[in-house]
Amino acid sequence: MAAEARPDWLRTHRKIAILAALTAVAYLAAINRAQPFVWLVPALLVATLATGFLWPRWLVRGLTVTRSGPVRATEGEAIEFAVSVENHGWQPRFMVELVDRLPFVGSADPEGRGGAQVLGLLAFLPGRRRQQFAVRVACEKRGFYQLGPVGLASGFPLGLTEARTTAADSIRTLTIYPEVFAILDLPLRGAPSQVHRGGYLLPEGTGAAEFAGLREYRRGDNPRHVHWPTTARVNELMVREFEPLASACLTLAIDQSAAANVGSGRDATFEVAVRIAASIARFACGQNIRTRLAGDGSRSLRGLPGSGDRHFQSILDELAVIAADGATPYARLLDDLGPQCVRGETVVVFLSGTAGDWDETLRALSTLRARQLHLLAIVFETPGFAPPGNPLAATPADAATMAAALLDLGAHCVTVRHRDDLVRLFNR
Repeated sequence: MAAEARPDWLRTHRKIAILAALTAVAYLAAINRAQPFVWLVPALLVATLATGFLWPRWLVRGLTVTRSGPVRATEGEAIEFAVSVENHGWQPRFMVELVDRLPFVGSADPEGRGGAQVLGLLAFLPGRRRQQFAVRVACEKRGFYQLGPVGLASGFPLGLTEARTTAADSIRTLTIYPEVFAILDLPLRGAPSQVHRGGYLLPEGTGAAEFAGLREYRRGDNPRHVHWPTTARVNELMVREFEPLASACLTLAIDQSAAANVGSGRDATFEVAVRIAASIARFACGQNIRTRLAGDGSRSLRGLPGSGDRHFQSILDELAVIAADGATPYARLLDDLGPQCVRGETVVVFLSGTAGDWDETLRALSTLRARQLHLLAIVFETPGFAPPGNPLAATPADAATMAAALLDLGAHCVTVRHRDDLVRLFNR
């Protein structure tokens, strides 16, 4: 037996080991005694050992269990599993627990406890009968999880040991998407070429173009830009020409570096950033704003821009599984994004890094502004996200200092504090 497995084995079989030791002591004491009643003590102890070891195995023998449920859910949602237990034997079974491996249950706790969960107790099941019931569990944290195998366990009647049986074909997957909150409006901007060509209408407040004059109609011009009074006067199609300022294009640049993530569970800065990114993406895709994700981690994000419900679903699929497990500095990601963006595009940045990385990040942000890109900065006050009694490994960048520098660059800033009401924060 491996050394690391010994503590678990002793903890699981401690009662049996103690009872076996007492049985051995009582047996040795009875050998040296001539009185018959002295043998009753080791006999009772042996009977107790046999009962505690064999009875639980008989209780789960002949039982089968199946579990069915959804394959997709949303963070914070309560989902329902349908469970069926069948007794194939003639004798009734009782005091059997239903157990299942549900990693998302308890995964939002600071200690990250997720795994085998007791879903219910089957108090009595007659022979040759089936019992069905529903189990509701809460989806505590986004992610892609493997569930199961579901099983039955019993330690009745003495709790000396636990017998367990599992359903080998009960392993399923569950995708939990990040929680999305409503956003009514955001200062989003985008690429001027889209306004100039009139590719789509801009939502109110998300883009602008300045009137520059009139010219002759050219093939491909938007008919909406025809200036009819002048056309009637000169008897030739004339269109209004605009100096494009911005249109609706959006890039969500997510910092996936492990050093930038502060906190644990759903309250970590990275988890809050993912929820904000998902909510902004829903708003943008619903407004026909071309949106894309960018990030560098073990699962890097380099998606193509798009809009509409189908594209939003693809963004949710990515945001459900990404993690703060990268080593690439945020500044490098922003440097790579610059040449890929077009003039006037809005880049949403999430800032929760350390003070040592801030100078490089600010330089990268200044480069983006020099490329005439607009910045929407989500600034985290990271000290408030640190668990009590667990000091930060590195000094975080000061939120006020970051916001002041970003305002000098002409960025729009939103400061996020620990457990802020995000709906109120983004809909002031």
